[in-house]
Amino acid sequence: MYMAAAKADAMPIISKLYCSSSQVVLVVRKRPHVVSGGGFVVTDCSQKVVFRVDGCGVIGTEGELILRDSIGEALLLIRRKGGMVQALSIHRKWKGYTYDYEGSQKLVFSLKEPKFSCLVRNNAIRVSTEPRRSNKDWDFAIKGYFPDRSCSIVDSSGNIVAQIGINKEADQLMANKDFYHVVVRPGMDQVFTFGVIAVLDYIYGESTRC
Repeated sequence: MYMAAAKADAMPIISKLYCSSSQVVLVVRKRPHVVSGGGFVVTDCSQKVVFRVDGCGVIGTEGELILRDSIGEALLLIRRKGGMVQALSIHRKWKGYTYDYEGSQKLVFSLKEPKFSCLVRNNAIRVSTEPRRSNKDWDFAIKGYFPDRSCSIVDSSGNIVAQIGINKEADQLMANKDFYHVVVRPGMDQVFTFGVIAVLDYIYGESTRC
């Protein structure tokens, strides 16, 4: 399932600091809801924490997620849009924001998911970035089914930029799906990748969901 580990140009969406020149394999571990409202921790091959994602749970807000770096600094705020227009729409929309030096929020991506994506495996989930990267109405899409830990994030040309799966050599450990691997293509922005994964986790009612 893993991609070739060739080098690639950086594709920064949030920050070039999180674009590796080589393929990166990271491990996601769920946290209990009593810890920062649930969410998950992302570690590298040496078990060093790279990111933390706080769920809504007991200390946050429903439909709001925060992705933090290894020392707890917020890198990304992710919110689900609400209101009457959203309720009548056939899609649910999520917005991802970064913070500038003055603390103001800047939109960096929008994720659109069909209202009933939890029930239909083949419903497409689309992501667009700011600024736009393609001439389509979306820049990335989710292929596969996240709850099965068998899906990919692909760009508008169909190239896989990140793969989510369970390492077959560690089936015993991964059996409960509280642990899974994410393989990130060389040059791909890891903050953006795990921002999208955080939304998928929430959509399918997993660790970040109230």
